[in-house]
Amino acid sequence: MRNKFYTLVVALVLYSIGTHAQEIKNDSVRINQYGLEVSWSKLNPEEQEGILNFTSDDGRYRFWMDNRVQFDAAIFSTDTYNPIGNGVDIRRARMAFKARLYKNWYAELDLDFAGSTVELKDAYIKYTLDNKNLNFKIGNFREGMGMETTTTSRYLTFMERSFVSKLDASRKLGIQTNYWRDNFLFIGGVHFRDIGDNEEYTISQDHNKKRGVDEGYSFTGRAVYTPINDEDKVLHLGAAATYRTPKTDTEILNSSRISMRSHTSINRKKYLDTDDIVDVDHTAGVNFELAGRYKSFMFQGEYKMATINRMNDLESYNANGFYIQGAYLLLGGHHNYNMKEGEFTRLTRGKKYGELEVAFRYDYIDLNDFDAEIYGGSADAYSFGLNYYFNSNVKIMMNYVYNNHDRFANGKGKLYVGHDVNGDLTKDPFEVVEANGKAGEDFGMFSFRMEINF
Repeated sequence: MRNKFYTLVVALVLYSIGTHAQEIKNDSVRINQYGLEVSWSKLNPEEQEGILNFTSDDGRYRFWMDNRVQFDAAIFSTDTYNPIGNGVDIRRARMAFKARLYKNWYAELDLDFAGSTVELKDAYIKYTLDNKNLNFKIGNFREGMGMETTTTSRYLTFMERSFVSKLDASRKLGIQTNYWRDNFLFIGGVHFRDIGDNEEYTISQDHNKKRGVDEGYSFTGRAVYTPINDEDKVLHLGAAATYRTPKTDTEILNSSRISMRSHTSINRKKYLDTDDIVDVDHTAGVNFELAGRYKSFMFQGEYKMATINRMNDLESYNANGFYIQGAYLLLGGHHNYNMKEGEFTRLTRGKKYGELEVAFRYDYIDLNDFDAEIYGGSADAYSFGLNYYFNSNVKIMMNYVYNNHDRFANGKGKLYVGHDVNGDLTKDPFEVVEANGKAGEDFGMFSFRMEINF
């Protein structure tokens, strides 16, 4: 009986669709689901290096998907103060829908399903002026701060960004404009709160409902100059600055916090953590970029400083750090540079069967401010990378990273950082008896990633 009912329902639906299709069929117009006449055009399906595209004959409409899956595995040193569990993870499971409408309009919706939760990434509208090298966008997206931070994860040289990238703002609601020419780029925007994470979104809504406070704002700008940009050589110089008031997506109003994991998502410990810095008036940050390419060699580095200015005569807090990295393609390929974004994008393989890349990075961050009596810890890391690009869609990444934390990197007092005078493990950096450079959690890790973009 149930099967007969399902068969009847399906038949009725198909009959309805067929009848409706006959009613709306016309050479020049269609009737949409709202009963309105709409113009239409045929779409041509194409596969562009593994990405499915649908484009109209006149090129005014284009729709495509931009998906990404990253499977990670990591093994950690066993000689540590705090045990670290080896494991595997889906680092990113991204699904993005992108469309170009009426030639000048662009829309993007990007979701991440990693961790069995849905997190909103990019969700914005963009308009580009005809022949003006100028666009405007509004929605949720990354602020124009930091060359490494604004580079999509699919084109990163290492599996994780550097320590100091955490001084950059991530995705925020905002309005931004980009202007570029042959050898320079300007980005400027005003930004507001974060809506990507469900917890932060809920906190912000609660502050609005219970306290009626403003959400806060940020002004962020970036300038890039590329005096050399030809087939074999690129030289990139950049600088950025930001001014930020506290946002309502923090649990404690008028507060700020800097915390991070150490080059992995599998080890969940946050050794570096300032905890909540209260009575914040505003934060000012600057960033300097130097990058370039010569044939198969690429280098990139940034230096960042952030100052958190506080109210009630409290001492301002300062943090800073930098990274420098280099990569070489062994099979004759080269890294491509995108002037419109001021960053390196997908590389060109030297051989049809693939490309092999070797890379090294040194990065450092200091979250300790002894004048302000805020001890978030400091650390440096040595990263070695080996990447194999099978084609434009599939690659394998292998990283070895040695993380060296200081005695103040105790995860807000939760992690051991050395021994006291009795020889017992202690979480208090002021009780540690080990000499400078010996205290703090230090460990090596080997990580592996299989990635596919489609």
